[in-house]
Amino acid sequence: MSVAERGAQPSGGTAVAGLDQSKVATFKTSLRGELIQRGDEGYDAARKVYNGMIDKHPAMIARCADVADVIAAVNFGRENNLLVSIRGGGHNAAGLGICDDGVVIDLARIHYTRVDPDAKTVEVGGGTTWGDVDHATHAYGLAVPSGIISTTGVGGLTLGGGLGYLSRKCGLTIDNLIAADVVLADGRVVRADERQHPDLFWALRGGGGNFGVVTSFVYRAHPIHTDYAGPMLWEMDQAPEVMRWYRDFIAQAPDDLNGFFAFLVVPPGPPFPEHLHKKTMCGVVWCYTGPMERAEDTFKPIRGFLKPALDLVGPIPHPALQSMFDALYAPGDQWYWKADFVDELSDEAIQRHVKHGSQLPTMQSTMHLYPINGAVHRVGKNDTAWSYRESTWAEVIVGVDPDPAQKDRLTAWARAYWEDLHPLSAGGAYVNFMMDEGEERVKASYRDNYDRLVSVKTRYDPSNFFRVNQNIQPPAAGA
Repeated sequence: MSVAERGAQPSGGTAVAGLDQSKVATFKTSLRGELIQRGDEGYDAARKVYNGMIDKHPAMIARCADVADVIAAVNFGRENNLLVSIRGGGHNAAGLGICDDGVVIDLARIHYTRVDPDAKTVEVGGGTTWGDVDHATHAYGLAVPSGIISTTGVGGLTLGGGLGYLSRKCGLTIDNLIAADVVLADGRVVRADERQHPDLFWALRGGGGNFGVVTSFVYRAHPIHTDYAGPMLWEMDQAPEVMRWYRDFIAQAPDDLNGFFAFLVVPPGPPFPEHLHKKTMCGVVWCYTGPMERAEDTFKPIRGFLKPALDLVGPIPHPALQSMFDALYAPGDQWYWKADFVDELSDEAIQRHVKHGSQLPTMQSTMHLYPINGAVHRVGKNDTAWSYRESTWAEVIVGVDPDPAQKDRLTAWARAYWEDLHPLSAGGAYVNFMMDEGEERVKASYRDNYDRLVSVKTRYDPSNFFRVNQNIQPPAAGA
């Protein structure tokens, strides 16, 4: 069936070849949530994900209202030998929350946050976004380490590792995960933590969606309310000097201070001054979470290094920082990602970065170097599935634009940039920054943790039922 044919089905849903429609009807009536099939009103809107470059057509989308719905969806998919994907926020770079011709388990309606201010913990539903978590915890003067876009779902970001503004101070998101409730491939529900199913808990912390559908996460929260944060921008001809300075500075910076380096095009609107609009520049987006009375002193050596063309760093509520880039990166843009872990930023690497970073193909295209030292380094490389604990940065190169006609241009630029820098990288990449790049790339990203992940996969999902992900294949599935 062609894509055009899929988009023009009669109302009331379209039958899946070979599938008993009485079973579909029974499944549909068993759900407290909603089952959307091809041809149903709202199908095209329901199948869209954050990355507009992804255009997949599932047979049905189960909008689960609760854990019982998730169990029913898993059982239905397994019993009818259907491909299943798990969708939380839908932000996955490769579009792995959606699949062709299978069942999408959509968790968006399992959406809640329960803060325990005394224990400094928060329990979160699997369909919750980080903006929801930030809003709920902020009222208590708390924050959970996450990413930099608040519309991102908690599930995908957490299971891949979770890096962002608080990584150097508080560790990765997985370093703050206390427990998770998981619906397994056989329909059972288990709680995974340090005492119950500890092998599964180990694998969930970085191993992605390979092991089940996580319907609930419990996180440790930290006393963070107002940051001293924001971007500083410099002219592109200063980029080599800025990168060399940043390389040395961030390696010795206190844990309270984070800053990711970026190449970017200045958006044509406030708060950016008109004379900088649409200029290609380099910058660092800072986040200081220490005592506010020490903020100015902390930034004296930064501001004393090389006067920036723009300095928007100042006090800002943590949720406002977390959502600062939401409007710039709206759902539906075309995205093409390439990524690596980086141990050292050599002068040769800087030269190559400047070459490609000065040629951003569109206004929203960018390159970020996220520091993953500080608290991240104080967790052993085998203590969670995330292997690259000794690396200094997670690098991501992203071609972005709203126009589908730019797809080939974005892809070509990102690939050329990555191919030039990859020989100077640590080898693997943060799985949340990867497209669907194949088994060898997945193995390179987990290194000596891969075999243990295979063992856990074999125990909890021996048939590789959950395979729409950065897949870890059990031996039986690969035979």
